[in-house]
Amino acid sequence: MAQKHYIAFMPSPGMGHLIPLLELAKQLVLRHEICVTFIVPTAGPPPKALLAVLEGLPDGLNYLLLPPVDFEEGVKGETQIALTIIRSLSSVRDVLKSLVANTKLVALVVDIFGTDVFDVAIEFNIPSYIYFLTNAMGLSLVFYMPKLDEMVSCEFKEMQEPIKLPSFTVPIHGRDLPEPLQDRKNETYKWLLGVAKRYNSADGIMINTFKELEPVAIKALQEDTNIPPIHPIGPIIQTGSSGEVDGSDQCIRWLNDQPSGSVLFVSFGSGGTLSHEQLNELALGLEMSEQKFLWVVRSPDDKSANASYFSVQSKTDPFGFLPPGFLDRTKKGGLVVPSWAPQIQVLSHRSTGGFLTHCGWNSILESIVHGVPLIAWPLFAEQRMNAVMLAEDLKVALRANAAENGLVRREEIAKVIRDLMQGVEGIIIRDRMNKLKEAAAMAVSEEGSSTKTLSELVLNLKNQN
Repeated sequence: MAQKHYIAFMPSPGMGHLIPLLELAKQLVLRHEICVTFIVPTAGPPPKALLAVLEGLPDGLNYLLLPPVDFEEGVKGETQIALTIIRSLSSVRDVLKSLVANTKLVALVVDIFGTDVFDVAIEFNIPSYIYFLTNAMGLSLVFYMPKLDEMVSCEFKEMQEPIKLPSFTVPIHGRDLPEPLQDRKNETYKWLLGVAKRYNSADGIMINTFKELEPVAIKALQEDTNIPPIHPIGPIIQTGSSGEVDGSDQCIRWLNDQPSGSVLFVSFGSGGTLSHEQLNELALGLEMSEQKFLWVVRSPDDKSANASYFSVQSKTDPFGFLPPGFLDRTKKGGLVVPSWAPQIQVLSHRSTGGFLTHCGWNSILESIVHGVPLIAWPLFAEQRMNAVMLAEDLKVALRANAAENGLVRREEIAKVIRDLMQGVEGIIIRDRMNKLKEAAAMAVSEEGSSTKTLSELVLNLKNQN
């Protein structure tokens, strides 16, 4: 019997990185007869949600938790990610050495921030691939970053003219570039610039997008002979729960009792948090809209929009921060749940007619697959850029306009919710989103573009010497 082919996966810290890599790994195991070992870096004790996901993996997919690393108090999110990877490299070396000795290891796959691991892979002559967890537009920016860094002397948010790339169908203003790029003196910016420069060292880059979604950007990337081969293999999304089950039944039972397409789902992902003032405005805006809603609420944080990134659960009871009497006044038309909801089940439910989202790429793809139109409310990372793409290029999202102080007021929130759920604009957006839903289903069908791309890549890996 022929020896099985193995691929090692190494995600960056955070559930938002782990889940997409796991979904790709499951496809490799279940459809392509590949064995996968996950090398999971940790910073402190692993969260319960992480362990629940890892312990439910199918046969052929196993994992190793690396020894936890330490870092100083008050380190920003992206810097925590960087330090966790860099300080885990000696442990990664030990794991790869063992895999090379005991298995037929054909590739290492890292995610968007994992290029520091390439040096270790080169030691063992292991082909290295990036699984780029966001879109082709974002990948174009990564390759353009070193040039942009040389061309521009001011902070990007101070640029007068928008940035135009061959692969951008809409110009992007400097202020809408990913948050970690907004302070060029910061260590995180310098690290990300270094990460971007290492992308050319990859043997190939898989992107969780599909040709029909971003035809211009993907064509531009694939025709660029100065960068590694680009493999669009999406949409790859979660098909079940991510290990958290509390409150799942309550959400679905409530949705079952609501009219078709009547509910706005409100969630800011696994890491997003609002300020206390913005949380209040959102609550009152939901109430003013007089639309049905299912809201995943987290305790506010006045310092950071990604305060929950490394911990899904709120640290305190979020209901205590809501406006007085809000829960009583809205109980007939709204359901508020703390910290978590079964997002896939909610988005696929017949009662869900819209999604107010932070514009994380996982959530966007899940919305497209289930044909749910959007209200774009970006918070951090690359989400502002995604929001521009959704509202101005794909035209499947509305955006609430912020006041001069950055706060989105209740009146604006109520208006944009009514426009999506009941207005003419909402009907047009819903129709566009349904067309994208059909295109997404086609891309991952047996003869679809993404299915063929992944099959060809796996065949090449199996046939290499």
